[in-house]
Amino acid sequence: MNRMYDLALFPLNTVLFPGIPIQLHIFEPRYKLMIQRCMQENRPFGVVLIRQGVEAFGPLADPYPVGCSARIVQIDTLENDTYNITAMGDTRFRIMSLAREKEPYLTGEVEDFLFSDPTSIQVRQIIRTLHRPVHTYLRQLREIDNFEFDFGEVQLPDEPQMLLYLAAALLQIPPLEKQPLLAAESTQDLARQIYRLYQRENALLPWSKRFEDPDAERAAWLN
Repeated sequence: MNRMYDLALFPLNTVLFPGIPIQLHIFEPRYKLMIQRCMQENRPFGVVLIRQGVEAFGPLADPYPVGCSARIVQIDTLENDTYNITAMGDTRFRIMSLAREKEPYLTGEVEDFLFSDPTSIQVRQIIRTLHRPVHTYLRQLREIDNFEFDFGEVQLPDEPQMLLYLAAALLQIPPLEKQPLLAAESTQDLARQIYRLYQRENALLPWSKRFEDPDAERAAWLN
């Protein structure tokens, strides 16, 4: 039976996966309080993608129902009394109910959202074919002159779920396209979705590299 528990929620314009680090700058009073409490009580918080609303200085946003808990691994207090934190994605969860009045920040009752087929034969077959398109994708990204992120030499893990989560996190696609990956019902579904996305992105990247700046600007005017 899945565990149910109360969790502080941090609505963001990003999708976090288990085992993947996230770096955040915490400056709003409500989220500074949330982080302080998480540190004092050694508790995680939940990262959830915003469905409607804004990240900062507004009413509490409406999140998508599936998120990922995050445990703080490093915190730096800055001179202006803000924080830079590094947290590690831990466990997928589903939101069962939300509370907007209990705290200044969003909280919810959540339950762990675990896969039931982590080692299926079908998943291992798909994963064996995933290594090449992932490496092809990273090589193509390195060849894009204005691409700022340095992947270095990414080592893909052997453990199936961690490989899938890393492959999902590496995709440079909008958060709205990553949310269905986080919400996948099974590892087989997740593996198939990721494989299709890498096929699509590897087909599109060579075309994107052909556009020089004037061509891109002209294309923008035409659309």
